[in-house]
This record gives sequence, structure tokens and C-alpha cells, in this order.
Amino acid sequence: MAAPQIGIDITSALTQGGGIGRYTRELVRALVDLDSQNSYTLFSARIPSERLKNNQPLLDSLTSQSKITYRPAPLVEHWLYRLWYRLRLPVPVQLFSGRLDLFHSPDFVLPPISGDIPTLLTVHDLSFIHFPDTFPPVLVNYLNRVVPWSVSRAAHVLADSNSTKMDLMEQWAVPEDKITVLYSGVNQDYQPVKDPLLLDKVKKIYDLGDAPYLLSVGTIQPRKNYQMLIQAFASIAGSYPHNLFIAGGKGWLEDNMMAEAARQGIADRVRFLGFIADEHLSALYSAASLFLFPSLYEGFGLPVLEAMACGVPAVISNSSSLPEVGGEAALHLDPRQPEAWSEGMDRVLSDPGLAAAMVDAGFEQVQRFSWEKSAQELLDIYDSLFV
Repeated sequence: MAAPQIGIDITSALTQGGGIGRYTRELVRALVDLDSQNSYTLFSARIPSERLKNNQPLLDSLTSQSKITYRPAPLVEHWLYRLWYRLRLPVPVQLFSGRLDLFHSPDFVLPPISGDIPTLLTVHDLSFIHFPDTFPPVLVNYLNRVVPWSVSRAAHVLADSNSTKMDLMEQWAVPEDKITVLYSGVNQDYQPVKDPLLLDKVKKIYDLGDAPYLLSVGTIQPRKNYQMLIQAFASIAGSYPHNLFIAGGKGWLEDNMMAEAARQGIADRVRFLGFIADEHLSALYSAASLFLFPSLYEGFGLPVLEAMACGVPAVISNSSSLPEVGGEAALHLDPRQPEAWSEGMDRVLSDPGLAAAMVDAGFEQVQRFSWEKSAQELLDIYDSLFV
């Protein structure tokens, strides 16, 4: 009897550096390393040739085992999604992927499927519903049409956190037994970097200078709440030598956030570093005095765990899923109160004993999360869907 053929959409893994792209890459790697029973078809939209050339090492690493086949569609993501989700033409994914016994979409939307095979959909968050003003209107309209349609068609839904699970139940009355919480993990490469040569190399690559710094990581978009963070930092900037570095690719509506430092008169103390390569992140985290994550809403918040794994005390929002991620190791603050953030930063920076205790607690908190654990839980879900 042939091994079950599981299809996974890895488009995000090949097109998105952080966020859902990282989630998909890490989960697929851990899953195929763990699974000795099933075969896998990794499907994606067509990747433009130049981008595919740059991503070829990544693609090779994801498809290195004989039980894995890669099947790209002939259409780029824009046209494929227009075909499926705007026009809703019933062109089944199997036309591109070949035979499948189960299909898993890890990025919010589920394409048409032929035959009565089980389908699994990952919904990371409902930020487009809770904070629609922080997204371009065309994207909000699209997600409001397509995500609930995909959820209703999926046999089962994965949520990144209990917070997202509750959102799904409250927003669209999704039955509780249709949703499983699958936490993200932390790549074992995220560890404290103590090598002075490597730390100095990363400082030079990103022109960080020699002053100590506070760090935040995440796509530059309004939901990440960087304007509030810059305002809070401005209140303590005169008391400390630290700079504030914000690492992440540009998302949308970023102009106001990037202009806030000038409005606060601290343009020389705040830098937007852009997207940081994975191989440099551990060193960037490790050299920070404090990790800050002021997001208004997160489905999970992976940078919090990455920073803790690198030995950095974390001050984070008390919103949505973040209490689940940070646990008692982080200092949780209201993301709408800049005064509380100024006080929180000052509290940790001025108390080395507190900072050290937070680092130790962070190491313990990180042990609760691993991609191997997540992959085993996902494999159990696959098996249950075959029954």
C-alpha cells in the first residue's frame, strides 16, 4: 500500500522572510525529519526566476529527502490567488500538485480541492478584523471574504494560540472541536552569542555603533505599535546612553512610524535596520540590553521567544497571545500606555538583578516550545484526519 501523500503549501516559506514564512519553513523541516510513514508534496505558486535562484539553497534543504516532491504551479502567487480567491474558479490544487491524500495550507487560505480528502488550515490571527485600520483597505476586504470561506471549508483548523482559537470561536462560531492550538517553536540556533568577533561583525554589517541598544523586531506596520514605543523611549532617552533599533522589513503605512523619532527630537537615537538575515539575528538579539515588543495584537509573537533564547530580558505587551508566549518571564505592559513603557524600561535597565532574573526565567520559558514538539503534535493531527 502506497504511503499517504500529504500536500503542504510552502509559498510563504519561499516568499516571506519572517512571520508566516519562518513558521512554515521551521515546521516543514521538523515534520519531514520526524515522519517516517508519509510522503510529502510541497506545493507553491510559481516563484519568479531571480527569486527562485536566491532561494534555491532553501528549497534544496526542504526537499532533500526522497519522500519529498516539489510541485510549483505555473502561475505566480498574484495570479494564482486571483484565480482561486477572487474569481473562485474551482481549479483544484491537485491539478498542479498531483494526487494527494491530505492537504495543509499554513497561510490563512484554502484553495479548491478535488475529491473527499481531509484539509487542514492554519489561521495565525484575526488582526485584520480587530485592527482593520492598520491594514490597507483592499487587503482587509480580501481577507474578510477569503479567510472565513476557507475556515468553513477546512476539515480542521490550527490556531497559533488560545487567543486566536477564542477569536475564531467568537468571530465565526467555529466549533471548539474543529480547532487545535499548535504553538510555534524556537530554532535551536537561537542561543546567546558570546563570540566577540561575530558580535563585532554583525555590528559592522548593520552599522550599529558602540553604544548599548534596545531592540524590537517585527515588520514595520501600525499593528506593531512602534510609534508608541518611540514616544516611550523618548521619555527615558536622556537618562541612558542606549539607542533604539527596530529590525524588520517594511510592511504598510510605515511612514508615520518612521517619522516619529524626528517628531520626538531623537532621530539620532532611533534606527530602522530593515530586514535582518536569519544568520545575524542571534547576534543582534544577544547584544541587546533589552528586547521590546509593544504589539497591539499577535497570533503568537515568535521574536519574544527568540530574544529570550538569546538571553535578553523582554518587555512585551499584555495583549492577545503574548501572555501565553512570555509567561511569567517577561514584563507585560499595556501597549496603549507609553508612560507604563517608559517606567518598565527604566525599571529593568536600572536594576541588573531584575534583568538577570528575567533572563533566567526566559531560558526556562523557552523550553516549553520546540519545533520538534510542534511537528509531533501536527503529525498526530494528520493521523487523526486520516481516520
